Amino acid sequence: MSIRFTVQARRGAVVLTLAAGLALGVAGCGGGGDDKKPETQASASKGSAGSGPSAQEGQSQAPLAELKGPDGILLQVISAQRDSGGFVTVNGNLKNDGAKSAVIPSQMSGDETEIIKHGQSLGGATLVDAQGKKRYYVLRDTDGRPLTTVGLTTIEAGQTLPVFMQFPSPPTNTTEVTLQLPTFSSALIKISG
Repeated sequence: MSIRFTVQARRGAVVLTLAAGLALGVAGCGGGGDDKKPETQASASKGSAGSGPSAQEGQSQAPLAELKGPDGILLQVISAQRDSGGFVTVNGNLKNDGAKSAVIPSQMSGDETEIIKHGQSLGGATLVDAQGKKRYYVLRDTDGRPLTTVGLTTIEAGQTLPVFMQFPSPPTNTTEVTLQLPTFSSALIKISG
């Protein structure tokens, strides 16, 4: 999980740097006797600051893929980002489109004893590189815990839970992989970065 927090910290640092740069730019552009010029520049800066972080977060974008599971549970894949450290982080939302609460299938954790002993997770997920003819399993930390969202038990009707999974990165020329999760349909996703 420390890698996830590192990625979030990097995002925060980028946003903070952009905000500081914009603030310095607006402050440096002020001055002179013409009141209309600074207002125009300040409004242009506000427009840039408003569109920058929302595009980075990807909240307004349509999901890359949607995997259908049992009892109305859906996994919406929001991003699949390649990291310079040799990882691919898949972020998404686990959503219950059903009319009643649903139990998260235990099969999603996979069948490896090392992963199962750490509780329910998305540890059974895999990325399949058809071009390179390889399958990539969820990474684990030094204690054998899967680098995914853990503690999944039930999901209420209409509830959405943010989830993540980390995998070893396929070669850089591989940009499309198939995401597989036990008891869910498979989907082709595009890796960015």
